[in-house]
Amino acid sequence: MSALDIEALTVALPPGADRPHALRGVSLRLDAGEILCVVGESGSGKSVMAMAAMRLLAPGLRVEAGRVLLAGTDLLALSEEEMRRVRGRRVAMVFQEPMTALNPLMTVGDQLAEMWRAHTDLPAAEVRARSVEALREVALPDPEGALRAFPHELSGGQRQRAMIAMALALEPEVLICDEPTTALDVTTQAQVLALIRDLQRRRGTAVLFITHDFGVVAEIADRVAVMQHGLLVEEGPVSRVLEAPAHEYTRRLLAAVPPLRAPAVRRAEAGGAALEVRGLTKVYGAAGLFRRRRATRALDGVSVTLKRGATLGVVGESGSGKSTLARCVVGLLAPDGGEILVDGAPLPRARAEAAKLVQMVFQDPYASLNPRRRAGEQVAQGPVAAGVPRADAAARARELFELVGLDPAAVSRFPHEFSGGQRQRIGIARALAMRPKVLVADEPVSALDVSVQAQVLELLRDLRARLGLSTLFITHDLRVAAQVCDEVAVMKDGAVVEAGPVASVFADPRHGYTRSLLAAVPGREAPGLGGGRPAPMLSPAGE
Repeated sequence: MSALDIEALTVALPPGADRPHALRGVSLRLDAGEILCVVGESGSGKSVMAMAAMRLLAPGLRVEAGRVLLAGTDLLALSEEEMRRVRGRRVAMVFQEPMTALNPLMTVGDQLAEMWRAHTDLPAAEVRARSVEALREVALPDPEGALRAFPHELSGGQRQRAMIAMALALEPEVLICDEPTTALDVTTQAQVLALIRDLQRRRGTAVLFITHDFGVVAEIADRVAVMQHGLLVEEGPVSRVLEAPAHEYTRRLLAAVPPLRAPAVRRAEAGGAALEVRGLTKVYGAAGLFRRRRATRALDGVSVTLKRGATLGVVGESGSGKSTLARCVVGLLAPDGGEILVDGAPLPRARAEAAKLVQMVFQDPYASLNPRRRAGEQVAQGPVAAGVPRADAAARARELFELVGLDPAAVSRFPHEFSGGQRQRIGIARALAMRPKVLVADEPVSALDVSVQAQVLELLRDLRARLGLSTLFITHDLRVAAQVCDEVAVMKDGAVVEAGPVASVFADPRHGYTRSLLAAVPGREAPGLGGGRPAPMLSPAGE
């Protein structure tokens, strides 16, 4: 029995867009009680399809043709008032980023209670009781406390659980999940996926799950639909699509998934350590302005060594201390104890001097570039500040654009004129402009699609071979760590619990926490994922 039917849906893009339509004649069927995963890169139209079904399209987007049938009712033909009665009660949505989807000025309990107040006449006591039960059902450890908490007081996984509780509060027939685990750690992601699967089985809810991660598809889907440039290019049972993909685009997406096993051991340059971290400590929040807060030991005696010309991965969940370690190494944070040595000498305390030795590639290529300045100016900015003549710095920027696979003439363009992968290439060029001894990459591919991620990782491998880069690579994605790192340090609660060659640690983990991280990787045993095949590279311009 069909729960949701999308029939020949066409959605027009605003004038001046890169193509006329976000969706062109897309037809999909979601059966009652099944999980259908829709997979594709950014720009494929999968999120536009979800927003069209919810009648939440952004301004400028317009449905030109087609129908969205919920148990026979065309949602696109309803008035706004009628749609408000459907939204939440019969079809609900879990958004990608819970921190922006939740109101920061309202408690979780107040936001959850809105669902019942908007759609029912239940008394306040019954609403509260149901709210507590809803949070208990999504396995929040302290439902009563979560009701009183504001969103910023919950972790990312807890916020996403609260969002799922709100979406399921009125037991809708259809649940639409738009990349609900993209921003989560691997263990939290595994918990949320298991929760959605469990709730779907117990309640018989039909789930339309949007993702770009084939590991998630392997973990949760009954069927899968693959989208490219607004078209549906392949659809079928998950086992068939993973093991015998029919469309070339699907094969490319599958090939771009990094395998969890490490490749052959790579030889690093001889000559000692590029970076040594010895007994580093950092404590946050020992006291507040009006009241004392519980101190958090973000780094607790951390010691790691990055060999010259090698890549050292630092993996762990959010809160493990890996990003704090990165900021201390770059000189953006002053540690409370320990020492940092670059090429055998202490890291200078002055940020301007530290910047000549260590540079950083940030996680979000959209937020890390100034939208009002031309890309070439931003690459040249560091050398100019260090005293390099502007003409020389501009010439160096053009050389670096070519080095990272971009057209040197593109230095005059603004960040919004580049794709996400191209912006990350600009971020890498900006870091290399200072000719640093150590490059710190803080989750540099976590915000990118799997095929673009593969291109950026290939670029980093190429730059390492050509320039002898020494890289501290921060990530929570163990598949990525397996492919780019020579050695790995596993962090938990501010301490390194296991370290060694990545192939050894991943093949024979000694610590229980490392084993739990590896066990939580979605689709880790699914056939057809990664498979050791090199990912076909697109040209940078085509990212």
